Amino acid sequence: MQTAPQTTDELYEALRENDRRPYGRTRTVTAEELAEAAELFGEPVPLIHALLELQEAYTYGSEPRKSPVVFARLLNLFDEQPSVFDDRLRHQLFWRFKWVANALRSLPEVPLASLRQWQTEMRDRYEKAGLELQPYYGQAYQLAAHVGEDTALAYELWAGRTRSRLSDCEACETCERALYHLAAGDDERALRAWEPVLAGKESCQEEPARSVSYALLPLVRAGRTDEVRRLHLAGYRGCRRNPSMAGEIGRHLEFCALTGNEARGLELLAENRTLFDEVDSPLSLLDLLTGVEVLLARVEALGHGELPTAGFPGRSWTVASLRAEVRRRADDLAARFDARNGTTAHTDRRRTRLDRTPLLESLELTLRPRTLADVAPATAPAAPEPAEALPESPAELIKRARELDEQGHPDAHACWARLRTLTTDPDYVHPDDPEAGPPARLRADLLEEEATLAERKDAHADSAALYEEAAGLYEDAELAGHAVIARASAVLAGAQAVPPWAEAEDAERAVPEGAGAEGADPQARTAAQVAVFSEAHEELVRLHEQAPGIAPYLQARLLRLRVSAHGLRLQASGDSEHVAPVLAEVELLFDFATRHGLTGQIAAARLLRATTHAMAGDLPTALAEADGLVEVLRTDGPAWHLPRALSLRGKIQLGLGDAEAAYASLSEGVRLAVEWPAESVDTPTLHGELAQACMGLGRTDEALRHLTRSAELELRAGARFDAFCTYSNAAQLSLDLGRIDDCIALLDSLLLEPDVVDGELDDRLVAQLRLTRARALRTGDDLKAATAEFVALSAESAGWDDDPGSHAMIAAETAILLGEAGEFTKAREVVDQALAAHARDPRYEQVSNALRELARLRAQQHGPEGLTDARAFLDDAGRVADAARTVGFKAHGRSLDTALAYEHGRINAYAGAYDEALAALDKALGLLGEPGEDPHLAAEWAECVRLAGVVEGVYLERTAPALARIEAAADRLTSLGHSEEAEPLTGLAERLRDGE
Repeated sequence: MQTAPQTTDELYEALRENDRRPYGRTRTVTAEELAEAAELFGEPVPLIHALLELQEAYTYGSEPRKSPVVFARLLNLFDEQPSVFDDRLRHQLFWRFKWVANALRSLPEVPLASLRQWQTEMRDRYEKAGLELQPYYGQAYQLAAHVGEDTALAYELWAGRTRSRLSDCEACETCERALYHLAAGDDERALRAWEPVLAGKESCQEEPARSVSYALLPLVRAGRTDEVRRLHLAGYRGCRRNPSMAGEIGRHLEFCALTGNEARGLELLAENRTLFDEVDSPLSLLDLLTGVEVLLARVEALGHGELPTAGFPGRSWTVASLRAEVRRRADDLAARFDARNGTTAHTDRRRTRLDRTPLLESLELTLRPRTLADVAPATAPAAPEPAEALPESPAELIKRARELDEQGHPDAHACWARLRTLTTDPDYVHPDDPEAGPPARLRADLLEEEATLAERKDAHADSAALYEEAAGLYEDAELAGHAVIARASAVLAGAQAVPPWAEAEDAERAVPEGAGAEGADPQARTAAQVAVFSEAHEELVRLHEQAPGIAPYLQARLLRLRVSAHGLRLQASGDSEHVAPVLAEVELLFDFATRHGLTGQIAAARLLRATTHAMAGDLPTALAEADGLVEVLRTDGPAWHLPRALSLRGKIQLGLGDAEAAYASLSEGVRLAVEWPAESVDTPTLHGELAQACMGLGRTDEALRHLTRSAELELRAGARFDAFCTYSNAAQLSLDLGRIDDCIALLDSLLLEPDVVDGELDDRLVAQLRLTRARALRTGDDLKAATAEFVALSAESAGWDDDPGSHAMIAAETAILLGEAGEFTKAREVVDQALAAHARDPRYEQVSNALRELARLRAQQHGPEGLTDARAFLDDAGRVADAARTVGFKAHGRSLDTALAYEHGRINAYAGAYDEALAALDKALGLLGEPGEDPHLAAEWAECVRLAGVVEGVYLERTAPALARIEAAADRLTSLGHSEEAEPLTGLAERLRDGE
């Protein structure tokens, strides 16, 4: 709290603002400050409100020791001045007797006699106030269940009584009944009792999240895996990072441990690491720690006890060391509760949970299923596995590597990887063998292999430097042909290296004023790239001409580099004049490779030919070439080219709109890809393309699986930016498909990745992930969390000087959410920021939509009093529409002018300005024009007519013209085949006639 409230009005406003905050230290500290401020006014009612807020903060912030102290002050105020407690305050006071009972029960240092004494106090107070005793018996049952004695009798005394106004909500009582049956071992009856809560028919602040956490294991035992998956995702989100729901989080961890989701369990544990320090309730902490121990014990049993994990603050933890510490603390807590209660109930319950065995070997919970191997600390990538065992002797290994490399065989990578390991050993002795050659040659070979791998990761500058170094060593070894190939490879890699100006092409502010045209002009950049690749090709031709007599396989490589240079030029320019030179070079390669029987280069030439036709837009010719290549590779090989050829054919088939054929090609490519080292096949791309084919066939679930598989493979390959982009696409697809829980769970997992948390990943990509998550939260009706995320994103994007359009879009969405929450002052500030950013980089539709929606919300929530502000929003929207019209902007669907006229009609109707409303709606109808065959236009036209009819016929009481308008419109729609759109108009006409 920045400044203390100076008036009671300011105090109440501050209390309302604090009430909107999530429970936790910030809310609690503010509540404490407001309670101190309230005492200074010397008035009982403001103090009562402040103390109620403070007790709520302590209760739901998991600080049970402080809650009874605050309540004691409230009770004293009630005893001293009962008249200042109106019905609402009195109701809250008596309701919170239960909060105190729960708080005292959670503290093992409070004697059992004191717990019973408080229950007696509650009963006496209720009887004196003439209140029903069902809530008292509910507390008596909960104490009996806690202690583990006389639960059956206490349950009957409570459950058989009629509910009262002060009874716990139906959802909470449902949970207590279900837990009674669960404790008796009756899963079926417990699940039947839980049905209304799990189905979302009953809810409260803690429900259904609390019930879900208990129902997870019974649901698994009942075989209801689809339901349990959905409930886990939604239920966990309802309690994550919440200190007052630490026990629920512990049960989610236990559920993960017992369903083969240990890796997700560790991820959730890391997300909730602050709870180790924040949970002040011993009972909640015991519940949490027991769930944590179940998880850690399972991970350790699977042989991963040395995995690092999140734990108590102040030191680093492994699974094994944290498990030992958790066991010590949890055993102590259970013993303290049992000593207080005089039973062994808590130790017994804890032992029951720890003794459970896994219920399922595997249950896929999220779009990102991971194993414990996936969450292990990153290590150097394993060397590729060759199809045949590698020779033991260095001399034979060198010979094998060069033979395979000459063929272009993927297993060469495994040989070079093994040789790199051998040569880094201080005891390595180079073989004295003529076929092995001098050490300089082997060093050159390994540098060339390293350059090849760097190039595949788009590290072109590094690759060029490595190739140059290799070329020098080849020259030292008097291998002129190899030196030429290395220098030629360096030329092409250098041409692809990102020039300094291109690094800033997405950030205009990074281009210094007066920099070359290539720094700001896309056409100039393209021309520069074309020139670079043209020069590279000329240099390659020169190198080729200066290297007569080199081995045919090396000449074929030179020819292939020449094809690539022209191909890159075509890719950069998109100019049809650059197609023929590429095809000419392809034919040179194909003819040369055919004369010399170089099967790998023959296949490469045909692959390049098909690719060139596809780039030129001649998809039928490209497909014919790809079909022929696939058949040749199936019969004659080399087989390692087949996955790549199938990938190309699948892409071409997608381009031709044949999703079924593309699916077949790409599926085969994915199956064959596993037979070859990852370095030789772009398996992530195959999965990504297969996802597109699945979407074309309506197989959305399969598409999501392939997208996430693609992303995970990219992560394993170290391509983290690409992986997160793919995951972003998967999240957006799941949101589009209405799989809200899947979308949020996936994004939550990604946003916990270390490089995201540490700020190492591209900030705009992270912002996109957060934006998608915020939209998913909004779609899932978690408006409070969505608004908080949007506000944070809007504040961050305000600093994107290089991308004001994105800030305009984010700020526009944020303003709408603030308007929905009734915070119009903040909404006005944020939408003004959107307008300012829009002035620099227009986003006509998004900003106009936001302004119109804010106008509607203001008028709807405040009626005539909000009309002035609503019209101000629409005035801004009018200026946006004017500017859009001037530049010829076309909106999706109805025009901005039409939408604006309709909104003028609607807000005037909300505010009771019916004549103005009708005039605006007539204007909107004129702008829409007559409905045609387009169902969307017909629906908009019908809605505009309907609202005009309501205004005219109901509010202005001009029934006859309203009926004429509505009936004519209904007939018009029906004659055009829009009977569904006509139904609301027909119904309105009937109601108007009945009103006559």
